[in-house]
Amino acid sequence: MHKHTSQDAVTPLHELSAVDLIAGFRTRQFSPSEVLEDLLAHVAAWEPHIKALYLCDPESAREVARASTERWQKGEPMGPLDGVPVTLKDNIATKGQPVALGAASVRLVPAPVDAPPAARLREAGAVIFSKTTMPDYGMLSSGLSSLHPLTRNPWDLSKNPGGSSAGAAAAAAAGYGPLHLGTDIGGSIRLPSGWCGLVGLKPSLGRIPIDPPYVGRVAGPMTRIVDDAALMMSVLSKPDRRDGMSLPPDNLNWKALEKPIRKLRVGLMLDCGVGLALENPVREVAVNAAKAFESAGAVISEVTGIMTREMLDGLDNFWRARMWDDLEKLTPAERSKALPYICQWAEKATKLSGVDVIRGFNVTMAIRAAAAKLFCGVDYVISPVSPVVNFAAEQASPVHDPEKPFEHIGYTVPWNMSENPAVSINGGYDAHGFPIGVQIVGRRFDDIGVLALAKAFESLRGKQRPWPSPPKK
Repeated sequence: MHKHTSQDAVTPLHELSAVDLIAGFRTRQFSPSEVLEDLLAHVAAWEPHIKALYLCDPESAREVARASTERWQKGEPMGPLDGVPVTLKDNIATKGQPVALGAASVRLVPAPVDAPPAARLREAGAVIFSKTTMPDYGMLSSGLSSLHPLTRNPWDLSKNPGGSSAGAAAAAAAGYGPLHLGTDIGGSIRLPSGWCGLVGLKPSLGRIPIDPPYVGRVAGPMTRIVDDAALMMSVLSKPDRRDGMSLPPDNLNWKALEKPIRKLRVGLMLDCGVGLALENPVREVAVNAAKAFESAGAVISEVTGIMTREMLDGLDNFWRARMWDDLEKLTPAERSKALPYICQWAEKATKLSGVDVIRGFNVTMAIRAAAAKLFCGVDYVISPVSPVVNFAAEQASPVHDPEKPFEHIGYTVPWNMSENPAVSINGGYDAHGFPIGVQIVGRRFDDIGVLALAKAFESLRGKQRPWPSPPKK
């Protein structure tokens, strides 16, 4: 046990932030090995209830932690995350382990090398103790998968953690250490972060090199506090030549998160333009966030959403065709192992023409143009993350209909296509104490500014409820 400096209560090691862990290692209050053992015991109490992990490997983690402990004893850490426990989403390749993509239809072949984010974390000394679950091919905002057991939300086990970074969000909310890596192509970091009370950053496209790269696809941190997300970004944003879309290495100061809010022009987007109606508790949390920034001197104006029905349906057609391209290559026996929901959704692509699909792809450029126009008039945008407070654990999405798969991503998906940085941060709770996220969006490449606003919001938003603890046996 360790005495936390910011409060007099004793805080278990697994609850400490990455920033506090590094400080503790440096002053020899505890070692990476002690932290890992405390964490693994905590995971054992939670995991039967939430099923967040895949390929959990305590033995190799113990070896890495032992080596880290020896380095700290000599005062020679190998990098900024030396000894800090980390999880990676199933779709981030780690050498020697299969990349299952959450789907029973995928052939399990060991990855030959670490993907860029895994390589950066390892080089920085992080202790990767497990991968985390995801739904089939990452194409659901849910903890439902044909390969992994159903992942549940620690705040309420009857609810969905969201997805596709489902296990990462559940693990972070349950206290499986401070740092978790997700990926996001339409909301897959921010939606589960919003539903699990976390900080989830979708960086500008290319800020974190990724392999395989794709339109709108990014990796990003999922943490409990903004400082931990920034620390993780300082490592993940280092260059890697395998990503042809990566940004030039920028000497960004990820610690410079002080930003004057006075006179910042902030747009409040309550209507995203398409999809599910905004539930009242979510609206209240977003409005309160805007008021908090206004009280700090920001100039708030309401802005209209940039998504249209045509844009959302276009993306749907484009993604269906892309998914069917993958599924069609499988044998019928293999394909039958994927979630029926995903197969039903993708198979509709066989009825689309080439022109339909290109039209769908072209909405990405229309969204980009609309986002650029919006940011001519504002510095940042505040919005809900999801239109709904939560949904049942067993569902593939809040609507749970393969005909209408994306009615809940109107607030998140535009920023993937426009490449703007966007962060989800907990803004408040519903009447039952369930967390509700707020999204802060900035101009392209202003990742530091977005994190700085999120950091300011941490002190503006009011008291946070305690994190969930494992159910008593």
